[in-house]
Amino acid sequence: MDVRRADERYPGGDPEAGIESRHAFSFGPHYDPDNVRFGALLACNEERLAPGAGFDEHPHSHTEIVTWVVEGELTHRDSTGHETVVRAGDVQRLSSAGGVRHVERNDASAPLAFVQMWLAPREPGGDPAYEIVRGIADSTPYAVPEAGAMLHVRRLSPGERTAVPDGAYVYVHVVHGRVRLDGRELGPGDAARVTDAEGMEAVAVTGAEALMWEMTRT
Repeated sequence: MDVRRADERYPGGDPEAGIESRHAFSFGPHYDPDNVRFGALLACNEERLAPGAGFDEHPHSHTEIVTWVVEGELTHRDSTGHETVVRAGDVQRLSSAGGVRHVERNDASAPLAFVQMWLAPREPGGDPAYEIVRGIADSTPYAVPEAGAMLHVRRLSPGERTAVPDGAYVYVHVVHGRVRLDGRELGPGDAARVTDAEGMEAVAVTGAEALMWEMTRT
């Protein structure tokens, strides 16, 4: 198990424009050849947008983009005609496939925080697709079959235990609170990269929320 702390993330964004980003993997000018992906996961970005701030229209291709809103409201618009407001507890996925353009903004009056995760598809190309699941429950894993991945959301009370998915690659990202995993305590923004996970448990030290990716071997 490889634990990466929140303060090890690469800073990014444009603070003067109200955009603060923290990248878990190589991103833009922060290039580390030893940290370009884990399993299918290419990026796990923590994003904070001030009211009125956002990312202007930009392109993506050959990437599965999954977004989890922590607080606030994210306005999404894309070149296939979708326009959606994504709120806390919703899972949004944009399959960029052969190519798509989108806009991400905070059009609300309160700050916005979200986690955005990029996964590599097993096969390139195809047609873009969009999906949103409102208020996903803990007991409902979210499948991204194009990347051989499954997202598990865990909301835990203090002292509560939960099984960590078995998998060739498992990525655990703590959204808030504190979680103990295999004897290591993780706090907000911390992540664990587990290879060949089997029979592991996570224990909430405080009330906590964690995102767990279960990925097959590539």
